[in-house]
Amino acid sequence: MAGNKTKTTPAAGSNKAGGKGKGKEAKKEAGEKGGTEGSKLKPATAINARHVLCEKHAKKEEALEKLRQGTKFDDVAREFSEDKARQGGSLGWKVRGALDAAFEKAAYELEPSTTASPKYTEVKTQHGYHVIMVEGRR
Repeated sequence: MAGNKTKTTPAAGSNKAGGKGKGKEAKKEAGEKGGTEGSKLKPATAINARHVLCEKHAKKEEALEKLRQGTKFDDVAREFSEDKARQGGSLGWKVRGALDAAFEKAAYELEPSTTASPKYTEVKTQHGYHVIMVEGRR
């Protein structure tokens, strides 16, 4: 049994058989079942999302500043979003696979929140710059 002390390599030895060393890799391979930063989000098949879509980075930054000042998310969407944000940026319930891949990945990692106190993230897609919040998960 001599020599076992030096045989551990992080992530590089993940193909070896046995129960050790698979925990973290298995979780990564499981996909978006968890949230970011250690949050304990349950898996969801659909989200109720809102967004602000801006073509220009500077306009997105203005929208973010309004949110930081405490303006409600739906009011910011009505003012700054360049798509048809008549419902305050509401996209409604969207199932996995129905949205742009980058948008979907960011949105499914968000915790649900309210428009008055939103938890939001930002992402760039082929459509422009998005500020996203999620109101519900199921």
